[in-house]
Amino acid sequence: MASNASDAPVIGITTYMEQTRFGLWDTPAAVLGRGYLDGVAAAGGVPVLFPPVGEVTAGLLSRVDGLLVAGGADIDPVHYGADRAPETGSARPDRDLAEHTLIEAALANGVPLLAVCRGMQLLNVVLGGTLHQHLPYVFGNTDHLPKLGSFGRVPVKIAPGSRLSTILGSEVDSYCHHHQSVDQLGVGLVPVAWAGDGVIEAVELTDPEFVVGVQWHPEEDGVDRRLFEALVEAARA
Repeated sequence: MASNASDAPVIGITTYMEQTRFGLWDTPAAVLGRGYLDGVAAAGGVPVLFPPVGEVTAGLLSRVDGLLVAGGADIDPVHYGADRAPETGSARPDRDLAEHTLIEAALANGVPLLAVCRGMQLLNVVLGGTLHQHLPYVFGNTDHLPKLGSFGRVPVKIAPGSRLSTILGSEVDSYCHHHQSVDQLGVGLVPVAWAGDGVIEAVELTDPEFVVGVQWHPEEDGVDRRLFEALVEAARA
């Protein structure tokens, strides 16, 4: 899909603040996997990076046409009223605050939203839902995270009649890298895709606005850009 730069929808994408090495430097930096940028650009959008800089981040939404909340570290379980499990990663308060603020603002202002992996989990938490903190204890397998630093391939079935099914059809072979997932659903969210073990792999809001969360990583598929195209088209509208 191509678009003139002058009318291409601008998509804000959240980033991570990490200690990063590049060139001669070893310094904290806002970083993001290139697949997100390529996905948005290939779909005809203009990707813009949103650093995790707290509540001021909400003001950035007035400058963009859509929001993509990227994957990453575990959410602090304090945000959904749970005690921390031993397997849950260390807290990232900067990112939790920034992305919570962004998601709330996007929902309040009708900004099209695609939430990926951690993003889907945080969308659920923002709307009052909870998470399973370690899937092997609940579902008895490591299919969704077979090895640190690599992606598992998990077949996902999609509910007929859902918004997601109009984008991807009845099933998708997904790139997964997560050890947590949605438990109790947030207000208004509907589960629309599942792995074979029952893990919820996608959610949508029942509102007419484009709000879709997927547990897998579409940015890792360099061929299938349909989710990015759907976000960009919603942003264009």
